[in-house]
Amino acid sequence: MTTTEKIANAKKRIDELERLIKYWNNSEYDEAKIVDFTMKNKNKVA
Repeated sequence: MTTTEKIANAKKRIDELERLIKYWNNSEYDEAKIVDFTMKNKNKVA
């Protein structure tokens, strides 16, 4: 991968992150910010 390609990929990632930051900072989407992760813990004996 050339330096130019690396820079282009980095710019794409930065743009995506900036869009996500704007989305998460938008007060209209307060309900969408709540994420419920259920955890499943199992005791395993080796």
